[in-house]
Amino acid sequence: MSRWRAPSGPSTALITREGFEQLKAELDLLWRSKRPEVVKALAAAAAEGDRSENAEYTYRKKQLSEIDRRVRYLSKRIEALRVVEGQPSDPKAVFFGAWLTVEREDNGETATYRIVGPDEIDAAKGWISIDSPLARAALKKRVDDEFEAPLPAGPARFIVVSVRYES
Repeated sequence: MSRWRAPSGPSTALITREGFEQLKAELDLLWRSKRPEVVKALAAAAAEGDRSENAEYTYRKKQLSEIDRRVRYLSKRIEALRVVEGQPSDPKAVFFGAWLTVEREDNGETATYRIVGPDEIDAAKGWISIDSPLARAALKKRVDDEFEAPLPAGPARFIVVSVRYES
């Protein structure tokens, strides 16, 4: 069994203002703080001599490559993103940035989600990607509308309980 995975499709290039600021802060932290520290530690490890048996040198090289990979990704991604601010023209319908409360038809459980960009999802906060099956199925729905979402456990039917936007 190999570790190769097929590349995922392109993700939506939308983001909230707070998500955009977090990505910029992460890029700034990596570039101005963490990377110089790692480079300094790498130079010190390289000065110790035989690099083939130097675990500190090997570790720092790996750490530097991970930082550089993330910096490269963030630099390209930040340029491609479009910040979505304010409410949509129809605030009673589900669009990007909405806080959406849904009820499952089969068991009556309710859950609240916020539809955000793929770079800012956070399951603990209930933030789901606009690219997720649930969000895609809920787009343009209104309170009391029913919809079906193709979830990993199988299709599930939902009812929109509420839709709100924060300003």
